[in-house]
Amino acid sequence: MTDLREKSVAPVVPEKVGRKRRIPPAVAILLGAALILILTYTLPPFRNYQLATVGAYFTVTAGLTVLTGLNGQLSLGHGALMATGAYTFALTQNRWLSMPLSVLAAIVVTTLAGVVIGLAAARLRGPYLAGLTLAVAVVVPSVTSTFDTTFNSDMGLSIALDPPPGTIPMERWQAWLCWAGALVTAFLLATLTRGRFGRDIRAVRDDETAARLAGVHVARTQVLAFVVSAACAGLAGALFAVLAQSVSPGAFPLTLSLFLVMAIVIGGLGRLVGALLGALLLVLLPALAQTAGERSGSQHLEGNLALVIFGVVLVVVMLAAPGGLASIRFTLRRK
Repeated sequence: MTDLREKSVAPVVPEKVGRKRRIPPAVAILLGAALILILTYTLPPFRNYQLATVGAYFTVTAGLTVLTGLNGQLSLGHGALMATGAYTFALTQNRWLSMPLSVLAAIVVTTLAGVVIGLAAARLRGPYLAGLTLAVAVVVPSVTSTFDTTFNSDMGLSIALDPPPGTIPMERWQAWLCWAGALVTAFLLATLTRGRFGRDIRAVRDDETAARLAGVHVARTQVLAFVVSAACAGLAGALFAVLAQSVSPGAFPLTLSLFLVMAIVIGGLGRLVGALLGALLLVLLPALAQTAGERSGSQHLEGNLALVIFGVVLVVVMLAAPGGLASIRFTLRRK
Protein backbone atom coordinates (compact mmCIF):
# COMPACT_ATOMS: atom_id res chain seq x y z
CA MET A 1 0.00 0.00 0.00
CA THR A 2 1.35 3.32 -0.94
CA ASP A 3 1.91 5.70 1.95
CA LEU A 4 -0.04 8.85 1.29
CA ARG A 5 2.36 10.84 3.43
CA GLU A 6 5.15 10.20 0.91
CA LYS A 7 3.23 11.97 -1.85
CA SER A 8 3.98 15.61 -2.26
CA VAL A 9 0.74 17.47 -2.48
CA ALA A 10 0.87 20.90 -4.08
CA PRO A 11 -0.67 23.58 -1.91
CA VAL A 12 -4.04 24.80 -3.01
CA VAL A 13 -3.94 28.52 -3.85
CA PRO A 14 -7.35 30.17 -3.63
CA GLU A 15 -8.38 31.99 -6.75
CA LYS A 16 -8.93 35.70 -6.61
CA VAL A 17 -12.63 36.00 -7.07
CA GLY A 18 -14.58 39.24 -7.32
CA ARG A 19 -11.62 41.56 -7.33
CA LYS A 20 -12.44 44.75 -9.21
CA ARG A 21 -9.83 46.20 -11.46
CA ARG A 22 -9.96 49.95 -11.27
CA ILE A 23 -8.92 52.07 -14.19
CA PRO A 24 -6.16 54.52 -13.17
CA PRO A 25 -7.45 58.12 -13.08
CA ALA A 26 -4.96 59.28 -15.71
CA VAL A 27 -6.09 56.60 -18.17
CA ALA A 28 -9.77 57.39 -17.53
CA ILE A 29 -9.15 61.09 -18.11
CA LEU A 30 -7.32 60.45 -21.38
CA LEU A 31 -10.10 58.20 -22.60
CA GLY A 32 -12.68 60.78 -21.60
CA ALA A 33 -10.78 63.56 -23.38
CA ALA A 34 -10.57 61.48 -26.56
CA LEU A 35 -14.30 60.74 -26.42
CA ILE A 36 -15.18 64.41 -25.90
CA LEU A 37 -12.93 65.43 -28.79
CA ILE A 38 -14.65 62.96 -31.11
CA LEU A 39 -18.12 64.04 -30.01
CA THR A 40 -17.44 67.73 -30.55
CA TYR A 41 -16.52 67.06 -34.17
CA THR A 42 -19.59 64.89 -34.84
CA LEU A 43 -22.39 66.67 -32.94
CA PRO A 44 -24.29 69.72 -34.25
CA PRO A 45 -23.75 73.11 -32.58
CA PHE A 46 -26.72 72.88 -30.17
CA ARG A 47 -25.69 69.40 -29.01
CA ASN A 48 -22.16 70.70 -28.47
CA TYR A 49 -23.63 73.43 -26.27
CA GLN A 50 -25.54 70.80 -24.28
CA LEU A 51 -22.35 68.74 -24.02
CA ALA A 52 -20.54 71.80 -22.65
CA THR A 53 -23.35 72.31 -20.11
CA VAL A 54 -22.96 68.70 -18.94
CA GLY A 55 -19.24 69.34 -18.38
CA ALA A 56 -19.95 72.47 -16.34
CA TYR A 57 -22.52 70.62 -14.22
CA PHE A 58 -20.15 67.68 -13.76
CA THR A 59 -17.56 70.05 -12.29
CA VAL A 60 -19.88 71.07 -9.46
CA THR A 61 -21.60 67.70 -8.91
CA ALA A 62 -18.21 65.99 -8.60
CA GLY A 63 -17.23 68.30 -5.75
CA LEU A 64 -20.66 68.05 -4.12
CA THR A 65 -20.72 64.25 -4.18
CA VAL A 66 -17.36 64.21 -2.39
CA LEU A 67 -18.69 66.58 0.28
CA THR A 68 -22.05 64.88 0.79
CA GLY A 69 -21.38 61.29 -0.21
CA LEU A 70 -17.89 60.76 1.21
CA ASN A 71 -17.89 63.24 4.10
CA GLY A 72 -21.58 63.28 5.01
CA GLN A 73 -22.09 67.06 4.96
CA LEU A 74 -25.34 68.14 3.32
CA SER A 75 -25.08 71.40 1.41
CA LEU A 76 -28.08 73.23 -0.03
CA GLY A 77 -26.05 76.29 -0.99
CA HIS A 78 -23.82 75.20 -3.84
CA GLY A 79 -25.86 77.24 -6.28
CA ALA A 80 -24.81 80.33 -4.31
CA LEU A 81 -21.16 79.24 -4.47
CA MET A 82 -21.51 78.90 -8.23
CA ALA A 83 -22.93 82.42 -8.34
CA THR A 84 -19.93 83.65 -6.37
CA GLY A 85 -17.55 82.13 -8.91
CA ALA A 86 -19.57 83.42 -11.87
CA TYR A 87 -19.73 87.02 -10.63
CA THR A 88 -16.05 86.99 -9.71
CA PHE A 89 -15.22 85.74 -13.20
CA ALA A 90 -17.41 88.42 -14.81
CA LEU A 91 -15.92 91.30 -12.81
CA THR A 92 -12.36 90.13 -13.35
CA GLN A 93 -12.81 89.35 -17.04
CA ASN A 94 -14.40 92.74 -17.78
CA ARG A 95 -11.53 94.48 -16.02
CA TRP A 96 -8.45 92.56 -17.23
CA LEU A 97 -9.72 90.57 -20.25
CA SER A 98 -7.70 87.49 -19.25
CA MET A 99 -9.65 84.25 -19.05
CA PRO A 100 -7.02 82.20 -17.14
CA LEU A 101 -6.66 84.98 -14.56
CA SER A 102 -10.44 85.34 -14.29
CA VAL A 103 -10.96 81.60 -13.77
CA LEU A 104 -8.23 81.55 -11.12
CA ALA A 105 -9.81 84.54 -9.36
CA ALA A 106 -13.21 82.79 -9.37
CA ILE A 107 -11.71 79.66 -7.79
CA VAL A 108 -9.78 81.63 -5.15
CA VAL A 109 -12.71 83.82 -4.09
CA THR A 110 -15.11 80.89 -3.92
CA THR A 111 -12.54 78.87 -1.97
CA LEU A 112 -12.29 81.68 0.59
CA ALA A 113 -16.08 81.70 0.84
CA GLY A 114 -15.93 77.95 1.34
CA VAL A 115 -13.47 78.40 4.19
CA VAL A 116 -15.85 80.76 5.99
CA ILE A 117 -18.88 78.53 5.46
CA GLY A 118 -16.87 75.40 6.25
CA LEU A 119 -15.69 76.79 9.59
CA ALA A 120 -19.31 77.38 10.59
CA ALA A 121 -20.44 74.06 9.10
CA ALA A 122 -17.85 72.13 11.12
CA ARG A 123 -19.79 73.07 14.28
CA LEU A 124 -23.19 72.06 12.91
CA ARG A 125 -24.86 68.76 12.12
CA GLY A 126 -27.93 67.52 10.31
CA PRO A 127 -30.75 70.02 9.77
CA TYR A 128 -28.72 72.86 11.29
CA LEU A 129 -26.05 72.45 8.61
CA ALA A 130 -28.72 72.24 5.91
CA GLY A 131 -30.32 75.42 7.30
CA LEU A 132 -27.01 77.29 7.21
CA THR A 133 -26.26 76.39 3.60
CA LEU A 134 -29.88 77.12 2.65
CA ALA A 135 -29.51 80.61 4.12
CA VAL A 136 -26.38 81.11 2.00
CA ALA A 137 -28.34 80.10 -1.10
CA VAL A 138 -30.93 82.78 -0.30
CA VAL A 139 -28.54 85.56 0.75
CA VAL A 140 -26.05 85.55 -2.13
CA PRO A 141 -28.58 86.30 -4.93
CA SER A 142 -30.10 88.99 -2.70
CA VAL A 143 -26.70 90.65 -2.33
CA THR A 144 -26.22 90.77 -6.09
CA SER A 145 -29.64 92.38 -6.45
CA THR A 146 -28.99 94.95 -3.68
CA PHE A 147 -25.63 96.37 -4.84
CA ASP A 148 -26.77 97.39 -8.28
CA THR A 149 -23.82 99.71 -8.94
CA THR A 150 -21.42 96.75 -8.88
CA PHE A 151 -23.57 93.82 -9.98
CA ASN A 152 -26.15 95.70 -12.10
CA SER A 153 -29.02 94.35 -9.98
CA ASP A 154 -31.37 91.85 -11.66
CA MET A 155 -30.15 92.76 -15.14
CA GLY A 156 -26.80 91.14 -14.43
CA LEU A 157 -23.47 91.67 -16.13
CA SER A 158 -22.39 91.05 -19.68
CA ILE A 159 -18.98 89.44 -20.09
CA ALA A 160 -16.38 90.48 -22.64
CA LEU A 161 -14.88 87.32 -24.09
CA ASP A 162 -12.34 86.88 -26.84
CA PRO A 163 -13.55 84.91 -29.90
CA PRO A 164 -12.36 81.31 -30.31
CA PRO A 165 -8.96 80.89 -31.95
CA GLY A 166 -8.91 80.37 -35.68
CA THR A 167 -12.08 79.08 -37.27
CA ILE A 168 -13.24 76.95 -34.31
CA PRO A 169 -17.02 77.25 -33.80
CA MET A 170 -18.08 78.89 -30.56
CA GLU A 171 -20.06 75.90 -29.27
CA ARG A 172 -17.15 73.51 -29.88
CA TRP A 173 -14.76 75.88 -28.13
CA GLN A 174 -17.11 76.13 -25.16
CA ALA A 175 -17.34 72.34 -24.97
CA TRP A 176 -13.55 72.06 -24.95
CA LEU A 177 -13.22 74.65 -22.19
CA CYS A 178 -15.93 73.15 -19.99
CA TRP A 179 -14.72 69.60 -20.32
CA ALA A 180 -11.11 70.61 -19.78
CA GLY A 181 -12.17 72.03 -16.41
CA ALA A 182 -14.38 69.01 -15.69
CA LEU A 183 -11.72 66.42 -16.50
CA VAL A 184 -9.02 68.22 -14.51
CA THR A 185 -11.46 68.43 -11.58
CA ALA A 186 -12.30 64.73 -11.85
CA PHE A 187 -8.61 63.77 -11.96
CA LEU A 188 -7.74 65.84 -8.90
CA LEU A 189 -10.74 64.56 -6.92
CA ALA A 190 -10.02 60.93 -7.87
CA THR A 191 -6.41 61.35 -6.78
CA LEU A 192 -7.39 63.03 -3.50
CA THR A 193 -10.08 60.54 -2.54
CA ARG A 194 -7.78 57.56 -3.15
CA GLY A 195 -5.18 58.89 -0.71
CA ARG A 196 -5.11 59.88 2.94
CA PHE A 197 -7.62 62.69 2.43
CA GLY A 198 -10.18 60.20 1.15
CA ARG A 199 -9.61 57.86 4.08
CA ASP A 200 -9.98 60.73 6.56
CA ILE A 201 -13.24 62.08 5.15
CA ARG A 202 -14.73 58.57 5.03
CA ALA A 203 -13.68 57.92 8.61
CA VAL A 204 -15.29 61.18 9.75
CA ARG A 205 -18.48 60.31 7.88
CA ASP A 206 -18.72 56.83 9.38
CA ASP A 207 -17.91 57.65 13.02
CA GLU A 208 -16.47 60.93 14.26
CA THR A 209 -15.52 59.50 17.66
CA ALA A 210 -13.64 56.57 16.15
CA ALA A 211 -11.95 58.89 13.64
CA ARG A 212 -10.85 61.22 16.45
CA LEU A 213 -9.42 58.27 18.40
CA ALA A 214 -7.56 57.18 15.27
CA GLY A 215 -5.81 60.55 15.11
CA VAL A 216 -7.99 62.28 12.50
CA HIS A 217 -8.63 65.99 13.09
CA VAL A 218 -12.40 65.96 12.54
CA ALA A 219 -13.06 69.70 12.25
CA ARG A 220 -10.10 70.30 9.94
CA THR A 221 -11.14 67.40 7.70
CA GLN A 222 -14.69 68.73 7.43
CA VAL A 223 -13.47 72.22 6.58
CA LEU A 224 -11.08 70.85 3.94
CA ALA A 225 -13.88 68.82 2.38
CA PHE A 226 -16.07 71.92 2.17
CA VAL A 227 -13.20 73.96 0.73
CA VAL A 228 -12.49 71.40 -2.00
CA SER A 229 -16.17 71.25 -2.91
CA ALA A 230 -16.45 75.06 -2.92
CA ALA A 231 -13.47 75.35 -5.28
CA CYS A 232 -15.22 72.98 -7.71
CA ALA A 233 -18.40 75.09 -7.46
CA GLY A 234 -16.41 78.26 -8.18
CA LEU A 235 -14.87 76.74 -11.28
CA ALA A 236 -18.30 75.55 -12.42
CA GLY A 237 -19.70 79.06 -11.94
CA ALA A 238 -16.94 80.49 -14.13
CA LEU A 239 -17.67 77.88 -16.81
CA PHE A 240 -21.36 78.75 -16.77
CA ALA A 241 -20.43 82.41 -17.17
CA VAL A 242 -18.42 81.45 -20.25
CA LEU A 243 -21.38 79.50 -21.63
CA ALA A 244 -23.93 82.27 -21.10
CA GLN A 245 -21.47 85.14 -21.72
CA SER A 246 -23.39 86.94 -18.96
CA VAL A 247 -24.31 86.44 -15.32
CA SER A 248 -27.43 87.40 -13.37
CA PRO A 249 -29.14 86.41 -10.08
CA GLY A 250 -31.86 84.57 -11.98
CA ALA A 251 -29.30 82.10 -13.34
CA PHE A 252 -28.59 80.74 -9.83
CA PRO A 253 -31.93 80.34 -8.06
CA LEU A 254 -32.60 78.28 -4.95
CA THR A 255 -33.96 75.46 -7.08
CA LEU A 256 -30.51 75.04 -8.66
CA SER A 257 -29.06 73.99 -5.29
CA LEU A 258 -31.93 71.54 -4.83
CA PHE A 259 -31.41 70.13 -8.33
CA LEU A 260 -27.71 69.60 -7.60
CA VAL A 261 -28.45 67.60 -4.45
CA MET A 262 -31.11 65.51 -6.21
CA ALA A 263 -28.73 64.89 -9.12
CA ILE A 264 -25.97 63.39 -6.97
CA VAL A 265 -28.49 61.30 -5.02
CA ILE A 266 -30.03 59.92 -8.20
CA GLY A 267 -26.63 59.36 -9.80
CA GLY A 268 -25.06 57.75 -6.73
CA LEU A 269 -23.55 59.44 -3.69
CA GLY A 270 -19.78 59.41 -3.30
CA ARG A 271 -19.00 58.28 -6.85
CA LEU A 272 -17.66 60.36 -9.69
CA VAL A 273 -19.59 58.17 -12.14
CA GLY A 274 -22.72 59.04 -10.19
CA ALA A 275 -21.83 62.73 -10.41
CA LEU A 276 -21.49 62.37 -14.19
CA LEU A 277 -24.87 60.64 -14.46
CA GLY A 278 -26.39 63.37 -12.32
CA ALA A 279 -24.91 66.04 -14.59
CA LEU A 280 -26.46 64.32 -17.61
CA LEU A 281 -29.84 64.32 -15.89
CA LEU A 282 -29.50 68.02 -15.07
CA VAL A 283 -29.33 68.73 -18.79
CA LEU A 284 -31.69 66.09 -20.20
CA LEU A 285 -34.60 66.27 -17.75
CA PRO A 286 -35.16 70.07 -17.97
CA ALA A 287 -35.00 69.80 -21.78
CA LEU A 288 -37.63 67.06 -21.60
CA ALA A 289 -39.74 69.16 -19.26
CA GLN A 290 -39.48 72.18 -21.57
CA THR A 291 -40.60 70.10 -24.56
CA ALA A 292 -43.55 68.68 -22.62
CA GLY A 293 -44.51 72.13 -21.34
CA GLU A 294 -44.44 73.64 -24.82
CA ARG A 295 -46.67 70.90 -26.15
CA SER A 296 -49.14 71.39 -23.30
CA GLY A 297 -49.30 75.15 -23.95
CA SER A 298 -49.25 76.01 -20.23
CA GLN A 299 -46.53 78.40 -19.06
CA HIS A 300 -47.21 77.55 -15.40
CA LEU A 301 -46.72 73.86 -16.11
CA GLU A 302 -43.58 74.54 -18.12
CA GLY A 303 -41.98 76.41 -15.19
CA ASN A 304 -42.64 73.69 -12.59
CA LEU A 305 -42.54 70.50 -14.61
CA ALA A 306 -38.75 70.09 -14.29
CA LEU A 307 -38.95 69.92 -10.50
CA VAL A 308 -41.84 67.45 -10.71
CA ILE A 309 -39.91 65.19 -13.09
CA PHE A 310 -36.84 65.30 -10.85
CA GLY A 311 -38.96 64.36 -7.86
CA VAL A 312 -40.58 61.43 -9.66
CA VAL A 313 -37.22 60.17 -10.94
CA LEU A 314 -35.75 60.48 -7.45
CA VAL A 315 -38.55 58.39 -5.91
CA VAL A 316 -38.35 55.73 -8.63
CA VAL A 317 -34.55 55.43 -8.43
CA MET A 318 -34.55 55.27 -4.63
CA LEU A 319 -37.08 52.44 -4.74
CA ALA A 320 -35.36 50.50 -7.52
CA ALA A 321 -31.70 51.25 -6.70
CA PRO A 322 -31.17 52.86 -3.26
CA GLY A 323 -27.49 53.40 -4.08
CA GLY A 324 -28.29 55.47 -7.16
CA LEU A 325 -27.86 54.75 -10.84
CA ALA A 326 -24.12 54.15 -10.40
CA SER A 327 -24.86 51.19 -8.11
CA ILE A 328 -26.65 49.25 -10.84
CA ARG A 329 -24.52 46.42 -12.16
CA PHE A 330 -25.26 44.50 -15.33
CA THR A 331 -23.50 41.14 -15.15
CA LEU A 332 -23.36 38.20 -17.54
CA ARG A 333 -23.54 34.77 -15.91
CA ARG A 334 -22.01 31.64 -17.37
CA LYS A 335 -23.03 28.11 -16.75
